[in-house]
Amino acid sequence: MKLSQFVYDLPQEFIAKYPAENRDDSRLMVLHKDTGDIEHKIFKDVIDYFEEDDMFVFNNTRVFPARLKGIKEKTGAKIEVFLLRELNKKQRLWDVLVSPARKIRIGNKLYFGDSETLVAEVIDNTTSRGRTLRFLFDGEYEEFRQTLKDLGETPLPTFVGREVEPEDAERYQTVFAKHEGAVAAPTAGLHFSKILLKRFEIKGIKTESITLHVGLGNFRTINVEDLTKHKMDNEQIFVSESTAEAVNEVKRSGHKICAVGTTVVRTLESSVTVTGILKPFSGWTNKFIFPPYDFLLPDAMITNFHLPKSIPLISAAAFGGYKQIMNAYEVAKKEGYKFGTYGDAMLII
Repeated sequence: MKLSQFVYDLPQEFIAKYPAENRDDSRLMVLHKDTGDIEHKIFKDVIDYFEEDDMFVFNNTRVFPARLKGIKEKTGAKIEVFLLRELNKKQRLWDVLVSPARKIRIGNKLYFGDSETLVAEVIDNTTSRGRTLRFLFDGEYEEFRQTLKDLGETPLPTFVGREVEPEDAERYQTVFAKHEGAVAAPTAGLHFSKILLKRFEIKGIKTESITLHVGLGNFRTINVEDLTKHKMDNEQIFVSESTAEAVNEVKRSGHKICAVGTTVVRTLESSVTVTGILKPFSGWTNKFIFPPYDFLLPDAMITNFHLPKSIPLISAAAFGGYKQIMNAYEVAKKEGYKFGTYGDAMLII
């Protein structure tokens, strides 16, 4: 398929600036992928589409405050650094994006905090991710990480169209967030409340978790028309032995597996054998799922309404069917659904 097939008109007013007051009160579109039929529900109604011994698989990654605001040495120019990946724990090396990037050179020092609490030196200016910084910090590692947290902001995507507010620190995490390492939230999981999970437990619906530390790869612009030529960024994933066994048992028993978000879909499909058996895994994936694609594990999927030409939109179309998904998006606009990180949800069954 071609990138141009995933272009659609999305005025700014359709992008949600704030989440629903209660997580599970967001709207839910139910798309029946075999027929194209569409139902309009509230997210908490998702429980009605699953039975005892069906399973939901979540991504339990936790977002860390990856956006740092500081100044450049000598000029005092304001800069913003987005932490992408820790490269070397001992040397305090990080891959980062710097904005504005054009005036940042190797050897420049960057200062963060009101009293220049933290200093970083640019040591590489040529990486595909933008820059490599060495943080000049003499204290213990735990103290260094706490300093990053204290100075950092919640990395709300810029397309949301507003400044970060204190409430985002909690709402831009899932209620099951556990393992810190993501620079973006697994947004499909944001709709689940503790009350809804308790209702799952009462009904006998099973839950398991994988970990995929979401990077900025999901938000990068695809620069090729031929989707087979797009190279995804590597993202770290973990599938435990107990999760693999539990998922395999549900599949063997003929019950449904619902993947909560494209990150879960990518993790499951990166860790499954050709015969459909999920294997424990700890490592990296750069799998890019686009139509046509034969899925081996998930029977259902929850996802948000994504931006044009975005990787999550393309992956959702692979699962739900291209024509059905693009039609559903037009219906969503007509019905006033909200798009993006804090937007409404879609259940594809």
